Amino acid sequence: MTEQKELIQRSANYIKQNSPFTGKVNFALITYRDPSFLKDYKIIKRVKYSDIPPVFGADADSSGEFIYASTKDGKKKFYILNGHINFYNGYRMREAAHPVYVLNELGVKNIIVIEEAGYLNPRFSIGGVAAIYDHINFMGDNPLIGENDSTIGTRFPDMSDPYDAKWYESITAMLRERKFRFYPSVYLGITGPETETEAECRFYRDTGSDILGYSLVPENMAMVHAGIKCAAFAMLSRELVADRLVEITDAEKRANRQKAEKSFAPLLAELIASVK
Repeated sequence: MTEQKELIQRSANYIKQNSPFTGKVNFALITYRDPSFLKDYKIIKRVKYSDIPPVFGADADSSGEFIYASTKDGKKKFYILNGHINFYNGYRMREAAHPVYVLNELGVKNIIVIEEAGYLNPRFSIGGVAAIYDHINFMGDNPLIGENDSTIGTRFPDMSDPYDAKWYESITAMLRERKFRFYPSVYLGITGPETETEAECRFYRDTGSDILGYSLVPENMAMVHAGIKCAAFAMLSRELVADRLVEITDAEKRANRQKAEKSFAPLLAELIASVK
């Protein structure tokens, strides 16, 4: 058994031992810490990342939670990862992707990721919602570097369809039917945590990217590697259009993000309930 597999199993065993669930759980939601839409679900049990051995919450900065949840009617049980494990906090890439592999070990085969992002595309708006259909990895690293465990996935996973085109088409068709405005987007993954310069924003837009963030890419690569279907959305909290950059406060970013959350929350609840 590889070291990676051993670490995954240690985390998964702890989650199983503490689980209030019986039966199969095939879906998980991964999000940044404490989005307002968590109130739309029944929270059955919370476990701090720092209590899960051995990689979750390995430092004091990780205040996330593993949540056992269900839809309000109790018909669908699922997991929520309340907080990303971010590369910019000093984690290694495999540690940032570790929760995804743990979910795979638990039997999860469908994941929706919610990210907070800035937008590079001048046609987008603050408080909007981006539906991500592709990404560019500009982080200078990835979680697949190093020994490959063939029981998890192949040495060179095919990244030609990272956000499952069929699921994306189904989701966006539903959004259009509900007359919900969204922005189809290519996501640019960079390390952070500094904000971006004017020249960087101009260059990033020239790569063909629409939005920019710090968390999604390693998680998605791990999902593709493990054969997990992924859909991803970004709540747009700041404008990163070159020549229009304006410094905003954390409170303003939070308000912008919450505007997006409020509009998207009913659709997200419907998506989660529909996952087979």
